[in-house]
Amino acid sequence: MAKLNVIGDLYDPRSGDQAIRTQCLRLDAKPSDPARSNCFSIYFIESGTGTFWADASSFAFGPSSLLFFVPYQHIRFVPDSAVFGEVIQFHANFLCVETFHSEVGCSGILFNDPYGIPVVQLDERSKLDVSNLIERIRKEQSEQNLAFGEVMLACLKVLLIFAARLKSPEAGTCEVGAVDLRHPVLAQLRDLIEENYHSLHSPAEYAERLHLTPKTLGRIVREHLGTTPTDLIRNRLLIHAKWQLLHTLKPVKEISREIGFSDELYFSRMFKKATGFSPIFFREFETEIRGGSNLSMFSAHPPILRPAAASDT
Repeated sequence: MAKLNVIGDLYDPRSGDQAIRTQCLRLDAKPSDPARSNCFSIYFIESGTGTFWADASSFAFGPSSLLFFVPYQHIRFVPDSAVFGEVIQFHANFLCVETFHSEVGCSGILFNDPYGIPVVQLDERSKLDVSNLIERIRKEQSEQNLAFGEVMLACLKVLLIFAARLKSPEAGTCEVGAVDLRHPVLAQLRDLIEENYHSLHSPAEYAERLHLTPKTLGRIVREHLGTTPTDLIRNRLLIHAKWQLLHTLKPVKEISREIGFSDELYFSRMFKKATGFSPIFFREFETEIRGGSNLSMFSAHPPILRPAAASDT
């Protein structure tokens, strides 16, 4: 059986890369680590079961499901059986999840929610809808008829809307932690991290404010979110850092200080470990391939929260 067939190189339009691409997913029943990508990735699992890792968080997956991954994320699959499906990847040049988050991208419910589970389970009707949309995207990609890019974009938007409706408790609602916070402590922890991630980096500090032991807090987070408090905090720091690197010209040292790191080198090492690249490369490469368009965006805060709750100013 063939290995996972996913383009491993970073998307670069200067090399003629397509901004939306689909490929077949074929996994043997053994661990597999797709190469990092600077695209958003949607994995449509048609058959097969197992566990996947998104950075340090682990989740179960099964047939008839969609898995969502953000750019530069480390992904690892540990299948229990052979897995078949499809992978759809798209770069922010084609559909920026951040700028369209309230419309179709749903940043904070499908992507970029450090407190949620990046899985959407499909029923028979929605599975058929998703299959048809992916088939249309694949056909447009292959035939490249008139305005094929616009058709691919339209199908991708509809796919994201369908997935957001299934995951959100209320159709059309795109808010961080809208689902998956199935323990009352998790909602409190989310709010505390949003208010304090700039300055508080230790799980023990959050456990104290929640009147829990660090061990108890860690158990709750692992049982319900498949991750650790440390990684929740780190992921929130990275969301802030990526946004500022992409959409402002602030020096790396200033961004490091914004999120509570006095040592710029320590911040750079953390960033490279998480993304595979240094903050400077991340900024310069993405800005160059986007033609600087990312720098014209509103840059006060990364939009993963409702405006009234934003705290990244």
